[in-house]
Amino acid sequence: MAMNVGEAREGEPVSEINTTPLIDVMLVLLIMLIVTLPPPRHAIKLDTPVPCEACERPEPPPVVKIVVDFDGSLSWNGEHIAVTELDSRLALEARRLQQPEVHIQPHKLARYGAVAHVMAAVQREGLTKLGVVGGM
Repeated sequence: MAMNVGEAREGEPVSEINTTPLIDVMLVLLIMLIVTLPPPRHAIKLDTPVPCEACERPEPPPVVKIVVDFDGSLSWNGEHIAVTELDSRLALEARRLQQPEVHIQPHKLARYGAVAHVMAAVQREGLTKLGVVGGM
């Protein structure tokens, strides 16, 4: 499909290449290539583990929810705690075989320093599963 610009005069040679036959030939060659390719006949043997239905999966530990209130006070799963008690509780949770998830829920008016202190304490004690839950 060529576009003519200006008036075409009778008897002048056409200077545009007609690409339609070229495309037709290329499509035929592509179809011939696809048809003549041999189907894959090799297989790869993999020894994948079989899922064990009888195996008992351990229960994940309960989530630890730390709420940072607007005045900087902390609560551990609904129980008010002192800031000095936070490190000892986090150390106790870090010694478990399976570490629990720690969710920090800051109040929208809480100071950044208070929230950063809790996050640093979690990291310092070696807990790796930390999340910040939407503010109150």
